[in-house]
This record gives sequence, structure tokens and C-alpha cells, in this order.
Amino acid sequence: MDVRRVVVVAYDAVALIDVACVTSTLEEANWHGAAPCYEVRVAAPGGHAVTSGTGLVLQPQQTLERITGPIDTLVVSGGIGYADAAANPLVVGHVRRLARESRRVSSVCTGAYILAAAGLLDGRRATTHWQQAQDLAARYPEVTVDPDPIFIRDGNVATSAGVTAALDLTLAFVEEDNGAELARTVARNLVTYLQRPGNQAQMSMFVGTPSPANSLVRRTVEHIGSHLRDDLSTVTLAAEAGVSERHLTRLFLKHLGQTPGRYVRQARTEAAAHLLASTSLPLPAIAVRCGFGTAETLRQAFVDRYGIPPSRYRLTQSSVAG
Repeated sequence: MDVRRVVVVAYDAVALIDVACVTSTLEEANWHGAAPCYEVRVAAPGGHAVTSGTGLVLQPQQTLERITGPIDTLVVSGGIGYADAAANPLVVGHVRRLARESRRVSSVCTGAYILAAAGLLDGRRATTHWQQAQDLAARYPEVTVDPDPIFIRDGNVATSAGVTAALDLTLAFVEEDNGAELARTVARNLVTYLQRPGNQAQMSMFVGTPSPANSLVRRTVEHIGSHLRDDLSTVTLAAEAGVSERHLTRLFLKHLGQTPGRYVRQARTEAAAHLLASTSLPLPAIAVRCGFGTAETLRQAFVDRYGIPPSRYRLTQSSVAG
């Protein structure tokens, strides 16, 4: 192809930011030398203007029904109109058709529902906005829904989490097509983090879930958060709480869905991620401060949690890096 044709599917009550994160990122990549350049077009049913979820009107450049391949990247946007779009046989049918003519297929946020309705996520791992993940899984049991990652690539199909996760996914596309340096340049010019790795959780454990209802679990969680560098073995935590190890584990499983040991490891890893992004502390110092002891133990936990080593995370996330 002389250009990389990108089609962004919109519909009534689409999320304007879902569309703009994709189009703005790719146009920025063009400005800085993407080769071949991206030819980005927004398409809508009938080619009619669509009213976004915020009330602003978006005029598409193409009619969904008239587009033919080959297409480099097909992107299905999300928005509060996703349910109607996923139930619209015209939208779903043409997304299914265009997917067969596309090198890469993707969705933003609740756009995953439309891909799922088209059968494009059957047998694949996928994600969406964390608030909708459980519903998506219930409606489409053939899809393995993971609510945690910012985006997931499964073969040539990619799904991203809510709203600005579209920025991370599109930056990943830019890097895949043009290399890391251009992606870094685009990210800097958009004044955003150098793209977050896809495996990064959508929400931190410290803000993503409400405080445990059980007072003993709540006190133990607060103790963990303020004593990360101390001995936080289950036996020590149980003694601190005044209960048996078995009882503490049972309470954690009931109220947090994981054992005390797994919770501690997750808490330490997220604390390390925060320090990596916000300080210039060396890895050994961060490891000690967060209770890992050694940099290698931190590295192993980080790869398990985020799918990348701490050094790579710091490169993409650091607000203090030059």
C-alpha cells in the first residue's frame, strides 16, 4: 500500500474521545514522518452525521456500507450508543465484512461489543472498560474477557479498555508500524506518557475497589499498605490480626478474592510501579523499600504483573526521565 488505510467506525452516541484518540495520534504520526503515512477516515452508517454522546456532531468522511478493502486497520469506537450499534445488523454485518479485508482489527472501550456481536472475538481474549467487562463476558460466553489490561492483542484483533486507553493502543500500532522512536516522539508531542504497556492494569488496586467491608480485613490491608518493607508473611499478618492463618486466608478469599500472599505481592508491585514512574531511585533501592529485598525478585514480580521488566516500565512511564 502507498498509504495505510485506517477506518474508524462511528455511530450515534459514539464517544468523541474514542474517535479522537485514534485519529489525532495517527495524524501526529504522519506529521513526524510515518511511512507509509496513515490515511484516516471516519465512517458511519449511511454516511450521515452522528451525534456523539456529548452532543457534538461528527461528520464522517465515508459511508460504512460503501467501503471496500484492502484496509490496514479497522477501529470500532465505543460510546453510550454501543448497545444499539451492537444490535444493528447493518453495523455488525459491515464490521464483519470489513474485518475480513483488514490487516488489523481493533476496538476501543465498548466497541468490543460490536466486534463480539460480529463473532470476531469468539475464542479470543479481549478487554473493554472495566465497568462493562462482566456484562460483556455474560453476553458473549465464547469470548474470554479480561477486565484488567489496558489493551489486549490476540492474533490480528486488538481490544482496548475505556476511553483514553485508545491512545495507548494507537501508540502501540505506531510503534509496530514505524518503530519505538516515532512512537516516543508522538507521545511527547501529545504530552502523554510514552505508551503504557498493554498488560498494565486499568485501575490500581488502591483505588479500583472499595475498602473491604470486613473490619479485620480492612485493618490488615491498611497495615500492609503502610508496612510494605516489613515481614508480611501470612503467619505474621495472622498474628498481627489475632486470628489463625487459615481464618485470615478464608477472609481474604471471601472479601478480596485472593490470598494474603497474593495481595501482598500485588501491593508491593504496584508501589514499585509508582516509584519507578515518579522517582529516579535505582531498582535495588525500590526493591528494598517495597519489601522485595532484591532487584531480581522485583523484576520477577513485575514481569508476572505487567508482562514487562521494571526497566521497560520506567522507560514508558517515568515522569522524571529525560
